[in-house]
Amino acid sequence: MASSTAPPAKIIDGKAIAQEIRDELAKEVQSLSRSHNEIPGLAMVIVGSRKDSRTYISLKKKACEEVGMRSFIVALAEDVSLADVVASIRELNADPDVHGILVQLPLPKHIDEEKVLSEISIEKDVDGFHPLNFGKLAMKGREPLFHPCTPQGFLELLSRSGISIKGKHAVVVGRSNIVGLPVSLLLLKADATVTIVHSHTRDPDRIIREADIIVAAAGQANMIKGDWIKPGAAVIDVGNNFVDDPSRTSGYRIVGDVDFQEASKVAGWLTLVPGGVGPMTFTMLLKNTLDAAKNKVLQ
Repeated sequence: MASSTAPPAKIIDGKAIAQEIRDELAKEVQSLSRSHNEIPGLAMVIVGSRKDSRTYISLKKKACEEVGMRSFIVALAEDVSLADVVASIRELNADPDVHGILVQLPLPKHIDEEKVLSEISIEKDVDGFHPLNFGKLAMKGREPLFHPCTPQGFLELLSRSGISIKGKHAVVVGRSNIVGLPVSLLLLKADATVTIVHSHTRDPDRIIREADIIVAAAGQANMIKGDWIKPGAAVIDVGNNFVDDPSRTSGYRIVGDVDFQEASKVAGWLTLVPGGVGPMTFTMLLKNTLDAAKNKVLQ
């Protein structure tokens, strides 16, 4: 149990850190435009009319505008064929004004997600999900062209908060392809000792309690309690869960995988939800798109 005299956790403000990075990116975009007449361009493919997907695309478009990048939106009907989605990807691969391509997930069930993602040119895979990029991430001594955005944002949060990784014990809660697995691989490459906790792990609280760094990405509201956390640990909460709240106009509120009130009394560092990892994900997407444009110029 945490001591009642322990100082409160330092809050890691992902929104503020993301804005700091975006200001840096905006200057780099201007410099690239002046020196090479090249403006980074991000193409976003959305299939169907899911409200959350449309919202994410709108936010990404706004983020591009904020740093001076171009954005291109390809909106396809819900009942589009796999062949037509692939054809759209191939057109974007061939477009010199497009430096990065992302496909907004999830796709409709009749569309083969793996097939679509593997069609994206590895040089434009700014989401970092192409099998070749992901495979290099898993190999010692190899580096992908792009890291997946949420895991990369997580590392930036640690770095800019002065939290060292080398030699630390990191526990990642969750093993998804989007967060858990790539975060684990990036932590390994940064010389952490990594344990992955998942749905079949016995005594997860005991394992999590040993961690110097906790990455919570299980998708279970308030799963990690205060007495699961080692005093002084860095806790990065990737959870984004909707829970009923009659006091809100919306009828719900967003909480993480970590019980914030309890964790704030024992952790050394703690991210907000919302306002922690989320803003960093979009920012790393912008960074990867800028890097893709730089790679093109340097070819």
